[in-house]
Order: sequence, then C-alpha cells, then structure tokens
Amino acid sequence: MKKTIKIIAITEILILASFFISFSFYINLQIAFLSSFFIIIGSMYAYKKMVEKQVQAKEYEEQRDLLDTIEDPHELYDELEINNAPAEELDLKAIIKEEKQKIKTVNFTDMKKGSKAGFSLFRLIPYLFLVLGFIALKNNQLLEISVYLPSLLVGIIVASLIGKELFEDKLSQAL
Repeated sequence: MKKTIKIIAITEILILASFFISFSFYINLQIAFLSSFFIIIGSMYAYKKMVEKQVQAKEYEEQRDLLDTIEDPHELYDELEINNAPAEELDLKAIIKEEKQKIKTVNFTDMKKGSKAGFSLFRLIPYLFLVLGFIALKNNQLLEISVYLPSLLVGIIVASLIGKELFEDKLSQAL
C-alpha cells in the first residue's frame, strides 16, 4: 500500500510541476491521466470481482492448455477412445445429436454473464469522466491533442503498476 501511495504522489507532483509550463498543458495532462488511470483501475477491479463471483459459484469451465490449443486446435490428437466400429454399425443420428449438444449456442444468460464486467459502474463512470473531460477541454478551447493523447499513456502505465500491486496482494492473501 505504501508503494501505491508513493507512486501516485510522485506522479501527481510531476503533473503539478507541469503547471509551470502552462495551464493548458497541466489541465490536459491531469484530465487525460485521471481518465485513463480510473478506466484501467476500474476495469481491473470489475473483472476481479466477476472472476471471484464465478469461482465462488464454481461456474468456470476447465479449459485446455494454451499450447495444446495452438498445436491441436481441433482436438485431433486427444487421447479419447474412438469408436472403431465399421460405418454400417454406427448410429449417425445419435452421433449428430451428441455433437450438436457440444456446440454452445448464444443465449441471454451467457450474454449476461459476459457483460457484467463490461457494464460495471467501475468502468462506466471513468469512461463518462473521459468523455466529459474531453468535451470540457474542447469547449473551453484548452484541448491540446499533442499533450492529451500521450498523457493517456501515462495514466495507463501508472494504473497498470498500481493495479498489479493491489490485486496481486489481494490474490496472495486469498490463497
């Protein structure tokens, strides 16, 4: 936690020092930094909560290893028993029904599960801040795109460092 506070304090002191360059530079840097910072932290928090709920409810699916997926995307080399019966003896209708059941169809409950983190207030409010901050800068003739866009990157980097530290600490405590 001390490291997090230290990172935020140093970043804000550097941003405040940009006030001596110009007010326009400072305000663009501050709004862009806060926007991207809150978006990244909010996204991390929302996804963390969504994953925790799925783990607690045991709704997660066991997935194949990434290397296996790359090497054998169609599961041709799996060690499953294959019916080696002649084609005349196979019940094709039963096989087709079984394969159709394996296919996942898109339904409302799956869409609801996937969109929980996407429509979380922890993500929507920072995006609203981003849009309103951009509009406010533009309407007051203070927007400098050459300062604003790189400042978004500063917020992303700082939030990634802080988020990684915060959420790894919580994860290690939970284990």
